[in-house]
Amino acid sequence: MKLKPLADRVIIKMVEAEETTKSGIILTGAAKEKPEMAEVIEVGPGGMVDGKEVVMTVKVGDKVITSKYAGTEVKLDGEEYTIVRQGDILAVVE
Repeated sequence: MKLKPLADRVIIKMVEAEETTKSGIILTGAAKEKPEMAEVIEVGPGGMVDGKEVVMTVKVGDKVITSKYAGTEVKLDGEEYTIVRQGDILAVVE
């Protein structure tokens, strides 16, 4: 099965949080915050959304930072994905 986003929607997959900090401290499961960095898996076509023309600026493979609680989480074939609007993406990590 494959997910295909509509309009200005983007399908992302969260990137695992690092196990250690830069100074070498190992984090336990409780100390880790929900990861906000994700990889773009699929991008919708854009077009007219709420009466405005939306041009998609992210592409498949981009690493992005999203709003902490943005989107809808879905599970497909044992994998977890999040569907967000392009407007919920705060930055592209280069």
